[in-house]
This record gives sequence, structure tokens and C-alpha cells, in this order.
Amino acid sequence: MKDFNVAILGCGTVGGGVARIMSELQEEISNRASRKINLRKIVELTPDSAAKRFSLPTDLFYGHGKNLTGEEAEHYIKEVLEAEDIDLVVETIGGSNDYIENLAVKVCEAKKHLVTANKALLAERGKAIFDTAKTNDVTVGFEAAVCGAIPIIKTIKESFTGDSIISLSGIMNGTSNYILSMMQNEGMEFEEALKLAQENGYAETDPTLDINGYDAGHKLVILLKLAFGVDIAMDELSIGGIENISREDIEFAEEINCKIKLICYAKKIDGKIYATVCPMMVKNSNFLSGVKGVTNAVRVVNKYSGKHILLGAGAGSFETASSIVADIVFAAKYSERGQVSYDKQSLDFIDASHFEFPYIMTFETADVPGITGLVTTSVGHQNINIDTVSHNRHKKDRATFSIATMPCTMLQIEKTIAEITNNNPDLLLSTPKVIPILY
Repeated sequence: MKDFNVAILGCGTVGGGVARIMSELQEEISNRASRKINLRKIVELTPDSAAKRFSLPTDLFYGHGKNLTGEEAEHYIKEVLEAEDIDLVVETIGGSNDYIENLAVKVCEAKKHLVTANKALLAERGKAIFDTAKTNDVTVGFEAAVCGAIPIIKTIKESFTGDSIISLSGIMNGTSNYILSMMQNEGMEFEEALKLAQENGYAETDPTLDINGYDAGHKLVILLKLAFGVDIAMDELSIGGIENISREDIEFAEEINCKIKLICYAKKIDGKIYATVCPMMVKNSNFLSGVKGVTNAVRVVNKYSGKHILLGAGAGSFETASSIVADIVFAAKYSERGQVSYDKQSLDFIDASHFEFPYIMTFETADVPGITGLVTTSVGHQNINIDTVSHNRHKKDRATFSIATMPCTMLQIEKTIAEITNNNPDLLLSTPKVIPILY
């Protein structure tokens, strides 16, 4: 069988890790693919620094170690696309703009396999890429796009094809989990924990996508397509972040034997799919409550085979790169199969506000007698059963307390808050914080 040749576009944190692994394990991965796998060329704007950082020979790079202009990089990318001896292209440039989408489509149109870790690209613009790949009978490998080194994509696409997935839940963003772990275990405030995450390299200078839930949302959109055949846009998914989680929330979580985690959650019920990304109070009996630091974890519940747990590194240069290399080996060994991305199913995607969860409602009110009774009366008016009411925390002329409910919908919660506001306009000093409880 002829050699299988690879080009890498972008040699930063992930692309450099791929190049290093391919160089060090060439014989092993070639044996696994039953054909020789070669890293032919790398397109990188700053090849000298990349070569030094990842101990790579400069002759792997277009330009032989000289920095490239944008025009030069475009010229070399065109060479890659036109090269008859390049079988697969690794895209590790990043971004989800028109340029990157067009580049991914052009790779497939050139009848070259594509491997990427670009979750935002696949979540927001994946349809054109998958359709083009299918038309041209090439594979799209994207194991690294969801949870780094955890093989959740292959597990769903291959291992669970003889079963039916009922639910998915997991911690799919290491930055948010690190911040919440520091708040939980070290008593830190949010801003203090975020700063530490940035100092340790776990959070970007601009951490917005990590803390607002959208990075995790990209991953859940991809898993929804694979697990349930539901093709949804990002703006259809209910997404919340951790930026408003306070020490008081952490303390009340401890009172009810929970830990707060940013959770990706999806469940199939009677032909309907409910999904959300948001902070949840995770019961200590659920293994996700004990997942600390930057670790990622996914819990899958199947109809016949029951519960499955996948745990591991969700990010990092070599951790993510290892998943990309696995996709390269798979393409080299089974490329004649082509690629079927996911099978669409006739399931309805239902807004998360209709799904029943137990919730925590936290109220900040004027500190006057009878406040708790007024609030709990409105809760009862919406047919919501109360599980627990916390003691009031007093700060000057303010009181803060939390109510844990039995399962109800967010619509019921919203009606409760509306009733309280309408009947007592000056009672609530801020919008109540509402967090689901995950058992």
C-alpha cells in the first residue's frame, strides 16, 4: 500500500504537538495504519520559533525557517491543496470565520482528508464541510474538537452504534472547572480564581468563551448531532456561564451536599431532545461533582448498556494533538470507507425552559419580616414543591436566602418571579439567581 502523506496548516500549540508526535512515533503509527505515514510539510507564519519550541527540523516548513508573509502562506497553502502526494490536511489555524470555512471546504474539494480540532468551526459552520467531504468521499476527523484527549467522538460514532443514547452530561470546559474548583476548595472569589487560572495558563487573556459557556456550547452542539442526529444552531441552545457565581452560591451548594459545575446536558424523552449548558448544583453522589481542576468528564447513559463515564485531559498541546494523530491513523487505515458525519433523526429539539429539573432559586431582598413567607407563597402558587429553604444571610439592610425546589420547569420559575415582582415591586433587590440541581 502506498505511503500516506500529511500536511499541517498552523504550527501553534496544537499543530506543533501534532508534528512532534508524528515525528517521534512515525514507526508506531505507521504500523498501526498498516502503511507508512509521513509528515510532508507545515505551513506556519513563524516557522523558526515553532521549530525551536517543538524540536522540529526547519526543512519540514515551507520557507525553510524564514518567517512568511500572509501572501506567502496563501501561496504555500495553495501548493498543499494542489499537491497530488498530500493525502490529508490538518487544520490547526483556528477561528470560525469565512476564510477558515472556505479553507476546510477547499481541502475536501481537493479530495484530501481533513482533521481539525476546531470546535467553533464545526459547531457553527460544519454542515458545508461535512456535505463537501461526503460528496468527495473523504473523511473529516474531529475527535480533538470535543474534550481533547477523551475519545468521546469515536465512542459515540462507533462503540455505541448498537445502543440508543438516552442522556449526556459532562464537564467540557477545563477553565471554568478550574475556577469553580478554586472557589470550592480554596475559598476564592471568582475574580481571584480567574486571575490564578490566567497565571497558570489555563485561561486566555480574554477568557470570555470559557466563562460564558460558549466554548462548552460548541462542544455540546457537536455531540447533539452525533448522539441524537439533531442539527441545531448555537443560538437555539440555552447557554449560561459561571461569571455570576458567588461565594454565597458555593456555600449554599455545600449546605445541600452539592458542588457547582458548568455542565453540558442533553436528554431524549419521548422523541424530544432537551439540552442546555449552564452552571448546575451537582449532587455529591454524582461523580461529576468530584471532577477537579482542568479535567474534563462525560457521562453517557444508554438504553441497554447503562451508564458510561469518560474522564481525562480536555485540553493541552500534546493531549489534544494525540487525538488528532489518532484521526490521522484512522484515515490512513480506513480511508476507503469515506465519511458519514451523522445520521439525522426526526426528533424535536425543545427549549430547555420546558424541561423539568429541581432548581435552586437565590433571592436578594429587603431585610424586613415575612420576606421568606411572601416568596414561598408565590412559589406554591405555581404548583412548585419546595425541598429546602436556607437560613437568611443578613448584610446591613439586605437579606439573601435560597430555595431548593422539587422538579419543575423554568417557565414555572419565571412565573413565580413575575408574581413576586408584580405584587411587591420593591421586594427584590436584584434578579433572582436560578441554578438547576443535577442528581
